[in-house]
Amino acid sequence: MPHANALYGPLDPAPDAGYEDAPPRMGFFTDTSVCIGCKACEVACKEWNGVPQSGLDLLGMSYDNTGALTANSWRHVAFVEQPRKTGRVTPAFEQEPAGPAVSPETAALGALTSADTGTVPGLPPGSPAAAARMSGGPEFLGMPGSQPPGRGSGAEDRTDFRWLMMSDVCKHCTHAACLDVCPTGSLFRTEFGTVVVQEDICNGCGYCISACPYGVIDQRKDDGRAWKCTLCYDRLGAGQTPACAQACPTESIQYGPLDELRERAAARVATLHERGVPEARLYGHDPNDGVGGDGAFFLLLDEAEVYGLPPDPVVTTRDLMAMWKRAGLAAVAMTAATVFAFLGRRP
Repeated sequence: MPHANALYGPLDPAPDAGYEDAPPRMGFFTDTSVCIGCKACEVACKEWNGVPQSGLDLLGMSYDNTGALTANSWRHVAFVEQPRKTGRVTPAFEQEPAGPAVSPETAALGALTSADTGTVPGLPPGSPAAAARMSGGPEFLGMPGSQPPGRGSGAEDRTDFRWLMMSDVCKHCTHAACLDVCPTGSLFRTEFGTVVVQEDICNGCGYCISACPYGVIDQRKDDGRAWKCTLCYDRLGAGQTPACAQACPTESIQYGPLDELRERAAARVATLHERGVPEARLYGHDPNDGVGGDGAFFLLLDEAEVYGLPPDPVVTTRDLMAMWKRAGLAAVAMTAATVFAFLGRRP
């Protein structure tokens, strides 16, 4: 019998998929506050899973040369450059990260250019002192100290520039719309609660691509089939850690039972708040969100949109049952009206 929360709400996905005595749900917790952008996770993922190279494209987006999650990039390390103090929460972009800077004029002045600097974030409006400091050229910051930047002076005196780096991946949603719409059963739920694509069954219909609220799944141009992160299902079955987490040198990517990871993440956020990083927050950890919580969730240092993530994702098949009910009622009403119309013509 289907669970009452089969399409939305908190749920343990493996038992709901029919697994008896399923092991604990496994997942990823990615702590972006310690990500150094080394891309070891990208390389390890490609090597272990045999993912084809995606080319060396210079995208003009800092050191990001993959751009997004694709069929040939199951891990994507995003680089977001922010010339502002780390303690501020003023948005660096208007609307979305790909949009113009908040103050294109100030950003152009600081960069000594006359054109809109596009995705290069500008200073918040109303900061003439900061704008003058930017246009004044290099500034002597003193001799190197014995401690990391900001460690001895506090968060309020840290540098005006920071990188936000995040290793993005498939979220392995509790309520995975890609599973709901797949007509061939190519996508399936594993006993660990993860979502895997069986490429030999995929017919390339592309329904899963439009159904994913995160835009994770992609098709390869040469064969049309869908591909994405499997959370190294073959390694999980052998009791091993996924390749990306195994290769991460700072333990930014942590793998383990999902309940344990959520507790660890909450403690980490509390620690960062105590250390003067009030903007630290979790993303995808809440079982009551629009997808029932993610199997791969994140600690972020800014709004989700800054990292290219949807602020409030909702499983696209949430209202599927209601839609079918309404369609059924409409069909019954049309049938009744047609019958009544024909019967009404008799003398």
